[in-house]
Amino acid sequence: MASIEKRTTDIIRHNESELLQQWRNNLEALGSRGDVRSSNDEFHKETSQFLHLFVDGLDASGGKGLSDPSWDDVRAFLEALSHNRAVKGFDSQETAGFIFSLKKPLFPLLQQEYAKDQNQLIEQLWEISGLIDALGLHTVRTYQKSREAVIKRQQEELLELSTPVVKLWDGVLALPMIGTLDSQRTQVVMESLLQRIADTGSEIAIIDITGVPTVDTLVAQHLLKTVTAIRLMGADCIISGVRPQIAQTIVHLGLDLQGVITKANLADALALALGRTGFAVSRKV
Repeated sequence: MASIEKRTTDIIRHNESELLQQWRNNLEALGSRGDVRSSNDEFHKETSQFLHLFVDGLDASGGKGLSDPSWDDVRAFLEALSHNRAVKGFDSQETAGFIFSLKKPLFPLLQQEYAKDQNQLIEQLWEISGLIDALGLHTVRTYQKSREAVIKRQQEELLELSTPVVKLWDGVLALPMIGTLDSQRTQVVMESLLQRIADTGSEIAIIDITGVPTVDTLVAQHLLKTVTAIRLMGADCIISGVRPQIAQTIVHLGLDLQGVITKANLADALALALGRTGFAVSRKV
């Protein structure tokens, strides 16, 4: 079975400085160095560190594959690089290109070394190419996982921002809903609202659905679950923002909202809540 020979590793190590400069020039031509998302110092540090780890990995592995423990430092570096680039907004092609671009300055070096032995040249080019491809694929896999984690965190933050619990008055909380309700969002809504009720000791919670475009069976079920949970906390719940179209939809669907207090707008719901807490709203004479 073919493997990367020590002669190949030696020629790479002996020409490491020249190889590094050619690799950087290649990356600069691709626009990597001038990218505002990465400083010049970071660019030089990443290229130097990777090439040094790459050569050390070749020495330590003795030609073994990427799964060998001797490549642990290289894999750890690529995982950190991928995560850093995913956070900064680089795409997967730019991230993988950092690794794949090493082939361009490396192959001529091997061609010169093995010029008198074409069979060995082909063999070593094949082995080095396969290794770099494996490193590039590892980088892409790690990038995708990191990017998915970033997207998931952003989605969670957006959910929290889109479901603010507002204190309208002592003992009165309001939750303005905007957009479509689904299971995940309802869970965030319920947890946020119940936690605020527990923290503030509020007696009444108003859920305003003025910004909810449509109410179907699933949305109504989510609302009923939230109302039930609020009642179990010892508080009352008022649903406001029930427009004529939504009221007709609820009736048409045959949904049972008995026992659920509803109001046409948030102002009416607040007036009702204040009345229940012993306050009255009147116009100043």
